[in-house]
Amino acid sequence: MRNESEPYWQPCTAVNWRRLQVKRAFAITLGKMLQSSPAHASDAEVTYLKAQHVKWDGITLADLPTMWASEAEVNALLVKPGDLLVCEGGEVGRSGIVGVSPKDRTIIQNALHLVRGRNGADPRFLNYLLRHAFDQGWFNVICNKSTIAHFTAEKFEDMWTWLPDNSQQRAIADYLDRETARIDALIVEKEKLLDLLAEKRRALMTRAVTRGVNPNVPLRDSGIPWLGKIPAHWDAVALKRVASLKSGEFISSSQIDAQGDFPVFGGNGLRGYSSSYTHDGEHVLIGRQGALCGNINYASGRFWASEHAVVVTTGEKCMVRWIGELLDVMHLNQYSQSAAQPGLAVEFIDNLQVPIPPIPEQKTVVEFSAGANTRLDNLRKVSVRTIGLLKERRAALIAAAVTGQLEVT
Repeated sequence: MRNESEPYWQPCTAVNWRRLQVKRAFAITLGKMLQSSPAHASDAEVTYLKAQHVKWDGITLADLPTMWASEAEVNALLVKPGDLLVCEGGEVGRSGIVGVSPKDRTIIQNALHLVRGRNGADPRFLNYLLRHAFDQGWFNVICNKSTIAHFTAEKFEDMWTWLPDNSQQRAIADYLDRETARIDALIVEKEKLLDLLAEKRRALMTRAVTRGVNPNVPLRDSGIPWLGKIPAHWDAVALKRVASLKSGEFISSSQIDAQGDFPVFGGNGLRGYSSSYTHDGEHVLIGRQGALCGNINYASGRFWASEHAVVVTTGEKCMVRWIGELLDVMHLNQYSQSAAQPGLAVEFIDNLQVPIPPIPEQKTVVEFSAGANTRLDNLRKVSVRTIGLLKERRAALIAAAVTGQLEVT
């Protein structure tokens, strides 16, 4: 039978660390239930923090909401620099240290715990400890996720852990603050590179499908506001002149089962089922509803198109990949015709004015785009892998430090 007092997620071999419940070293206070109006004349309106404001790398203090609270509640829950805030609900166990005082008096809602050290215990060490517990999946074990998970004050207080003495907690927290800051700075630089690569791709693709690959080609005004100038020998016509568009249809599971096993496309591309069918021809699919409105995908062979997709079939004057690249850089979601649920009507897309170069130039642009995308994708993959390795390094460093495997003085 498993010993409940053994923190299996924190295997510790350090001889001078103590095994104890969190409440022995830290005071934990659950936040206040939302109060939308004063209950007494002495109540004050104050800003408050909720779970969304707590990040692993700190606390967000911008645009805080307000609630009413008594002076005693404000005094008990007033957020101060150095406090540890821990999510009771949502992504349970997510925690962050308050870096600076909010501009106004600020308390916490009851979706958060406020944690302070007892007798010199360091909340920063507990913050790193909770991150390790989260990475190990421990909160999934102690919090019931069959409905809505809650990391109650009782569960938090009774949580067993290994803790070094206070001076060692501070030394470990200082070390992790320095090292994780260095790693985080590298991650930020790599994420900036990803943004630059995405921007570079957009710029290359936009120029390719609106100007071609010849920088010296004579230009003329297209008469299309979004397009501006295009090569003088290109046409500019409504999309329906060079392609046919058809909205997808509602598809039930029984229809799919009856018709066979082949792909289903919706607003986000492939929705399920694999296919052994192969037929000539390729189509562009446009996401037409919801958050993925304007999303571009390609399909060939036998497939379903749901009511969330528009199927584009090109004629002899237009290549499929040309239309796909063109529609992609047009950012069709900006033409959404519904404020509540973004949507694109087939008739609207039909009448979009688009540039059409001769087929040989379309082929040249498509090949150029494919080559550029490959190069940029390779760079992107390297950056994504580097970010992944840095995050793994960060997690491993925290794990080693909070389990006593790393000697920190």
